[in-house]
Amino acid sequence: METAQLDTTATWREVAAATGPADRAAAEEGVRLAYRLAGLPEPERIVWTGSPREGAELAVRLTAEGTAGRSVRDEVRTRPWAAARKRALDRLGPAGWAEHWALTGAQLWDTTVGLTERIRTGVVEALTTGTEDEQAVRLVLLDAVLGQHDAAWLAAFDGQDGGDPLVGTAAVARTAGWWWPYEKTAVVSERPVELHRDEAGRLDRADGPALAFPDGFALHAWRGMPVPGEFLAELAGLTPRRIREEENAELRRVMLEHYGYDRYLEESGAQPVQRDEAGVLWRIELEGDEPLVMVEVVNSTPEPDGTHRTYWLRVPPRTRTAREGVAWTFGLEEADYVPERET
Repeated sequence: METAQLDTTATWREVAAATGPADRAAAEEGVRLAYRLAGLPEPERIVWTGSPREGAELAVRLTAEGTAGRSVRDEVRTRPWAAARKRALDRLGPAGWAEHWALTGAQLWDTTVGLTERIRTGVVEALTTGTEDEQAVRLVLLDAVLGQHDAAWLAAFDGQDGGDPLVGTAAVARTAGWWWPYEKTAVVSERPVELHRDEAGRLDRADGPALAFPDGFALHAWRGMPVPGEFLAELAGLTPRRIREEENAELRRVMLEHYGYDRYLEESGAQPVQRDEAGVLWRIELEGDEPLVMVEVVNSTPEPDGTHRTYWLRVPPRTRTAREGVAWTFGLEEADYVPERET
């Protein structure tokens, strides 16, 4: 059973991260099936857009015109979702459901929810110029079904007895991006053409958009932190002076990570403030931010060529000795740090 759950989770992980053109025929059949399973007439038309941004923009216009009819998200997604969860809970019991969720939806939750929130924020920023616009956009975003980004819940319900009402919704998720189910019209968006993430699953790219859609809607990020696209273009030509002059503390940290803390210390004329048997403590003041404090340590184990590699460890600003800093990296107090051999 556990192997099957893990296989299902792996499949939905691939769905959540899928890029490239949607399978429009399969997605449209999934939309129609989702309506039929909800007891609704099929939509009169299905309209495709290049991204969630364009999808939300069209949804705002259609709802303002009143031509799409009311939102049927409740019938298509919310009620079947709740029913599927209740069936699973009744069948498995609280402990069994918790174990099942841990092996399925929980494995995908953080990355898909984080990505969803970034897309929502990006859509709002792209489409709003004032409070009234923002309210309209946020309201239609509540009408959206998340397609591939509903993977966490769909992984948990996949294969559950009595889960048929979700078959249509799952079919759309496997083949397309976000979509908006209205009484007369369904608006469906394409999947991304690019998705770049770090080892923690956060959006991350230094030389272009971390998430990009075919219509040009894109999000830029460095290790999960949203950054302007033009900011990334600067990273290749950074200097210590440019880093010091950056007023935004979070952007300055991105610059430091990209430039390299050790390189910054060496090239900015920083001076060591303390030395002991553990290494060398460096400290540099940063205007509007906490000080940059690093410990320089030398690996006692030689490399194949006989040299000894130097490492730089960032430690809390309160650190007063190199030994205290190295101890902190091991989760120890300085007095408790007694290595048998320095490495």
